Amino acid sequence: WLADERFPDPGSMMEELKKLGFQLVVILDPGIKTETGYFAYDEGKEQKMFVQYPDGLEFNAQVWPGWSAFPDFTNEKVRKWWGDQMHSVTDHGIEGFWNDMNEPAAWGQHLPDLIEFHYEGEKATHKRSRNVYGMQMARSTFEGAQRLLKNKRPFVLTRAGYSGIQRYAAAWTGDNVSSDEHMLAGTRLINSLGLSGVAFSGNDVGGFAGEASPELFARWIALGAFSPFYRSHSMVNSRDSEPWSFGEEVEDISRNYIRLRYRLIPYLYSLFYESTTNGMPIARSLALNYTFDPLVFADPYQNQFLFGPSMLVIPCLSTQQYHKAYLPQGNWFGLYTDQEFEGSKEYVLEARKELLPVFVRAGSILLMQRALESLRDDSLADLLEVHVYPGADADFLSYEDDGCSYDYQNGMCQTRRYRLKDNQLLIEPASGKWKSKYRSIDIYLHRVSGGEVKVNGIQLPYSFETYRFIEPVSDFDPYHNPPKAPVQIQDLLKLSIPYSSDSICIEW
Repeated sequence: WLADERFPDPGSMMEELKKLGFQLVVILDPGIKTETGYFAYDEGKEQKMFVQYPDGLEFNAQVWPGWSAFPDFTNEKVRKWWGDQMHSVTDHGIEGFWNDMNEPAAWGQHLPDLIEFHYEGEKATHKRSRNVYGMQMARSTFEGAQRLLKNKRPFVLTRAGYSGIQRYAAAWTGDNVSSDEHMLAGTRLINSLGLSGVAFSGNDVGGFAGEASPELFARWIALGAFSPFYRSHSMVNSRDSEPWSFGEEVEDISRNYIRLRYRLIPYLYSLFYESTTNGMPIARSLALNYTFDPLVFADPYQNQFLFGPSMLVIPCLSTQQYHKAYLPQGNWFGLYTDQEFEGSKEYVLEARKELLPVFVRAGSILLMQRALESLRDDSLADLLEVHVYPGADADFLSYEDDGCSYDYQNGMCQTRRYRLKDNQLLIEPASGKWKSKYRSIDIYLHRVSGGEVKVNGIQLPYSFETYRFIEPVSDFDPYHNPPKAPVQIQDLLKLSIPYSSDSICIEW
């Protein structure tokens, strides 16, 4: 009755949200309510789609709908049947599917070891089948959505998985708790999943169980912006976990890092492409790049990680005003100010609530887009920003496609290599059938003070500007204390040129 009262016409609601620019993700649990007259249960029971005891009796347990039966996703026939049922939501334009409770989970009990699964014709107990069950559900969801959505890529998220889950779904780290310990443990889990081949993962920002303090949520939503999968989610009967639920200051901080996340999409999307070609994680444990540096394994620095090849993220406790950090070999620039730091050294950093410590490696190329003002229209994203951090050689491969279809498999995509060597940035000719959405490029040369700048041998004028990755947080102090000075880069060299798919060589 509650669903009927709150969602009297779910089909129309889905379509209206789509018109407003929202990409709706629906949650799918394996437990199907054992209610005669419910088409999914009647059909599954008749066709023997559900897990059974050895004597043929259907196994039932309690989950969200009450007493439920569980489809046997280790059977190809069941996977096909499950996928076909998804037309009830794909017909309304849904392209995202969140698989939950798929360990499988049941309330108040462990599943009996003796219940039987098809196991691709081999027949196996729950003890053998449990680890693959969640992955096979995600597989069924992905393959069904892929059939029904025709040429569109589905988004599938799963709570349970197994080796190979990255073929079918993103993963999140499950029901975490609103605490600093779980925030940092979640970061390590994401790094570990990346090392295990699961590049697309994240955790619930702010925590699922319990209630985050404003300081914890502010820290966590900033940190989450540098995870492959980024969302906030909390349990029923707990404090709301939206960015505006913690006051105006936290809302400002949240807006800053959500906006930064959207601006980083050209960099992030290219990292996802790289992951599909060579398995490199997006959030990278320092052990991957600095294997023989003993300090990256020290307890104080175990939560630090690289976001792609260029950005070093330093997670901090929400209760700390100062934080100890280690910058590995090489030179580093503070993201927000361009302050230069020597590598292979330990530092004590100020841990301001509104600023997550982030550094960029000297010898980096960082691609960004102009900030979007609306999710309904990405027409403003026609300006590509190329941030160049000299100091070492760099090589970055960018990737573009339409972001939603499988046309890239027929060449409708574009790759482009950016090479930094000495005082030269070479943007190689674009490769592929896809025409880039960008119409102009702003080149930012960090820590370059002036002199001649040439594009393809021709000297061009440039300017110096004050640049912000993060906007100042508004002054909400009731005693009207003066706000802190904006965190920004002074006199950043900027060169604006038209976008071209041909070779572009910038020298300074």
